[in-house]
Parts: sequence; C-alpha cells; structure tokens
Amino acid sequence: MGDVTGFMKYDRKDFEKEPVEQRLKHWKEFIKEMPEETLKTQGARCMDCGIPFCQSGCPIGNIIPDWNDFVFRGMWEDAHKRLSKTNNFPEFTGRVCPAPCETACVLGINHPPVTIKNIEVSIVEKAYQEGWVKPNPPKVRTGKTVAVIGSGPSGLACADQLNKKGHMVTVFEKSDILGGLLARGIPDFKLDKAVIERRLKIMEKEGVKFKTKTHVGVDLSAKELQTKYDALALCGGAEQPRDLPVEGRDLRGVYFAMEFLTQQNAINRGKKIEKEERISAEGKRVIVLGGGDTGSDCVGTANRQGAVSIKQFELLPRPPKERAPNNPWPQWSFIERTSTSHEEGVERDYCIMTKKFSGEQGELKKLHGIRLEFGTPDARTGQRPMKEIPGSEFSVDVDLVLLAMGFLGPVRNGMLQELGTELDGRGNVKTDKNKMTSVPGVFSAGDMARGQSLVVWAIHEGRAAADGVHRYLMPPAILEK
Repeated sequence: MGDVTGFMKYDRKDFEKEPVEQRLKHWKEFIKEMPEETLKTQGARCMDCGIPFCQSGCPIGNIIPDWNDFVFRGMWEDAHKRLSKTNNFPEFTGRVCPAPCETACVLGINHPPVTIKNIEVSIVEKAYQEGWVKPNPPKVRTGKTVAVIGSGPSGLACADQLNKKGHMVTVFEKSDILGGLLARGIPDFKLDKAVIERRLKIMEKEGVKFKTKTHVGVDLSAKELQTKYDALALCGGAEQPRDLPVEGRDLRGVYFAMEFLTQQNAINRGKKIEKEERISAEGKRVIVLGGGDTGSDCVGTANRQGAVSIKQFELLPRPPKERAPNNPWPQWSFIERTSTSHEEGVERDYCIMTKKFSGEQGELKKLHGIRLEFGTPDARTGQRPMKEIPGSEFSVDVDLVLLAMGFLGPVRNGMLQELGTELDGRGNVKTDKNKMTSVPGVFSAGDMARGQSLVVWAIHEGRAAADGVHRYLMPPAILEK
C-alpha cells in the first residue's frame, strides 16, 4: 500500500447528495462527483491488512486493495484494468450494490470501512471519460453458437464472457428494452438507464447480438433454439412475486411492487399509460409491505410521484443499530440501514402482519393488521417463533398498497416447462457445479438458478455459467492450452 498509515490519518468521506427537496423534483441520479484528491485519500485508507477480507465479502472476488492503491497513486487506467478483470459491469455494481465488501473490510472492525463502492464507480466513470472503455472484439472465433435467454445482469455477464472467449452469442429478451430489472425495475434515480445503454453499445460492437420482444417459451420455442444453437444459457430471473393471499387482495389499490416500479420506468422512457391503468401515488396515502431494497425503491418512487404520506411495514423485528454478538465481522452485518429513499420521507414500522384489506365499491380504503412478537431463536434452525400479540389489532387508512415481499423463483410455465429442466427444493432451476441443468447443453444462472439475490451475485453467476458453457463446447485439448 502506498500509504500504510492512511487509515489512521484520513476519515471516511462519502459522496455528497443533492438536498432532498431538490432531488424529489426529478428522476435523475443525485450523487455528486468527488474530487480526485479526495478519492486518493479515501484509497489511502485501505490498510496493508495481510488478508483482504473485502475480497471474500465480494461475490465476484474483486481485487479491491490493488485498485484502491492505484487510485491513491493516481494510476487510474491501471485501476480500471484491475477492476475489469473481475467485474464486467462496475458501473452497475458501483451504483446499486449494497457493498458486502465494505462490511467485510478489516478497517470496519472498529472504524468506518473504506469507501470501496464509491471508489469503484469513480474508477469506471473516469475510464469512460478518458476513453479507456472501448470495444475489444475477440480476434478468433470458435464457430460455436450460444443463445442467452434474459438480458439482466446474469445474462449480460454470461454473454460478455462467452463473447470474449470467441463464441457467437445471441441474447433473447422478452421485453422491448434490454437490461432486465436493471432497466425496468430499478428506479432511474439509482441507475440512469443511459449507463446501461452505454455498455450495451460496446457489447454490440464487440459482436454480441440482441433480440428484443422475443419471449422464449411463448412466441419462440425453446426446443427450436436447442436445434439452432450449440448451447443455451437460461438467465431469466426470479420473476414470480410473493403474493399476500388475504381478504381484499383484489381491491383496486393493491399492487405488486414491480407493477408499480416498471410502469414508472416506462413512463420515464416516454411510454404513455392509459389513465385507468396508471398506478400513481400522487395525493395518496401509501403503505409499502416489505423492508428490503425493492420496498425502499417504492418509497423513493412514491415520494417523487407526490404521495401525501408513506408508511413501510416489515414482518420481522427492527434490526439492531450495530452488529449483534451472533453476527460477527466479517459476516454481512444484519443491522438497520437507512437508504437515500428513506431519507426522503417514510414512517417505518416493524413486527406487523397484514390480516386483510377493506374498501368501498371495489376501491381500497383500509389495511387491517396485528402486531407480532418473536421468541428466542431455535438452537438447531436459528429461526425465531412468531406469534400474534392479543389485543394489538389495528387498522389504518390507505389508498395504495405496494407488495414488496420478495420473489418465489422463476416462472415455471413456458420455457422451463418446455425444456423439462429439473427444479431444486426451492423451486429454482437445479444446476451442477458447471451451472448445467438436468438437460445437457442447457445452463442456468442468476436469480433463476440461485433465487432472488443481488446484482453482484447475478454477475458472478453469469460468469460461472459462461465458464461452464465454454468447458462444454470446447474439446479438452483446447481448454488445456
């Protein structure tokens, strides 16, 4: 490390953000660039710690200390080269990843950790500004063809890696735009869609082909693709949302979070939505059910639409402010986190179970809930028994409820049913160590195989599937070279 005592000399400094009242007026990103000198001192905080646990905390194994040191020394192009060795899309993870690397940072044991995520996105944005990110098509083609189904982060990472190895890759996307939930679900204020388009143009120039409005298993036979391509990679995500089967679920005003988020993103792209189909929080009392990232995105979106009030209910107890004794470093820290959307205005409440909805003339008017208490964790499973608190029933006026309670895995009918791929115990596509499914030559990655997870895990999965496809397609003599 260039400055081995930097962690003692410099304090952590995060990106500055636009004031809440300003950023609520638009849908653009609101993080301000950090001066290079400040970034250098933040890079200097990276310790000469011997064993960089940040790398094990990172699902894709980013070589974090190296590029922190390069930034400190002003060697930005070298930093970008090192970052690109392990991460196909640092411009995505640098914006939307919750940074498990930072919770594993050695400095984070008793001090604020290194600003790894901020440095990461600064490196890649500097690389784009300087023209270091440019098309680099493979010099030799293998003659093998691969169809990747799904253009989310796992599909794009898989396609990018396979193309780099010389295979001819075609990505099939059922939507009219590429990027999966990066483009359709994550709000623009977290990830500007121009950032995605910028990367896609480079991939196209490198030889990756994209086909939108092509729903494999619906308007294009998956078995037909098997006959036309040497291998298939299924990267369609976990699109089956967890529903809430209670009385009143069918009232107008109760929607899945993704219905709400994808519609607003479509509007931001210029799509016109008929009035009767519009899901808007403007002038409404909103309740978001679910305390994760999707719920947070709903909060930020509802605030920008002009909600009168927003409440966010979570079934589980409020997390502690600091690590619990049974959640030691370098594990992911299960603590209460406040997102930028939470900063913009929301009332958060915990240990709440929704019992039913009620309304008038088919329109939602009230949510009826009850408070919960959780017992001592089971010694074997670690699960805490849950029970309702007698007499704690309540009702609250509401105009719009958004269900952000996670996903139950991939959609089974259609492509998966047609191919006959085996599913695991959780309903995800079952794969072996090479990411191949029960059907020879058909691979799967990302949320479709892993279950609902992070963008960075999807990238890891896509890269792993690409390795598996490459080993399947190429003779051992070639692989050994």
